Amino acid sequence: MATERQYREQIVRYGRTLHERGFVAATDGNLSVRLDQNRILSTPTCMSKGEMRPADMVIVDIEGRLLSGRRKVSSEIGMHLLIYRLRPDVQGIVHAHPTTATGFAAAGVALNQPLVCEVVIGLGSIPLAKYGTPGTPELTEALEPLVPHYDAILMSNHGVVAYGDTIEHAYMKMETVEHFAQIALVTHLLGRQQPLSGVDIEKLMLARTKYFGGKASASMPIAMVREPEKVS
Repeated sequence: MATERQYREQIVRYGRTLHERGFVAATDGNLSVRLDQNRILSTPTCMSKGEMRPADMVIVDIEGRLLSGRRKVSSEIGMHLLIYRLRPDVQGIVHAHPTTATGFAAAGVALNQPLVCEVVIGLGSIPLAKYGTPGTPELTEALEPLVPHYDAILMSNHGVVAYGDTIEHAYMKMETVEHFAQIALVTHLLGRQQPLSGVDIEKLMLARTKYFGGKASASMPIAMVREPEKVS
């Protein structure tokens, strides 16, 4: 297990990467790591994710109260606390506004079509949560029914949140979401999509179980859900 110092350095590194890749602008976005059952290490509010230092992080308790740190706690800490509460397997969270994926969120379009096999294996499906004002219970209420079943979520008119068993894996899932959004956008521009078939998805989900075992929590893509048979 990494030390607190190493976790601080990891958050700084991935925060800088988010900024360099254009996944956040100005002081947008936030990252966190679960230190233990009672403490969360998080980025502070109102600070560029490309300019942070390890000492800038704050530590909060499971109620979001500041335990240590000279900066203020992010108003969106409630989103992180909700995910940690509902997903004991999660140790790291990344929230950002990658351009293409956020465009889908602003258009009210989920990324739930099985267009790319790697995405089906890695994330299963990427749903769209209804809009909730950032930093308020509205946002956590919108996310709550989805968090147990998915590893990345589009938030309407807001951005993306991704989470995993490490901050590195959470960041990689954020990359996957944006990459898939770009591919999905190309299919829209071409005017044609060719989703994987149900049989192919079943094979991919079996592969996902093999790779991730009991840690595979993401729900199936929309094409995997069978329509109920009609009674004549």
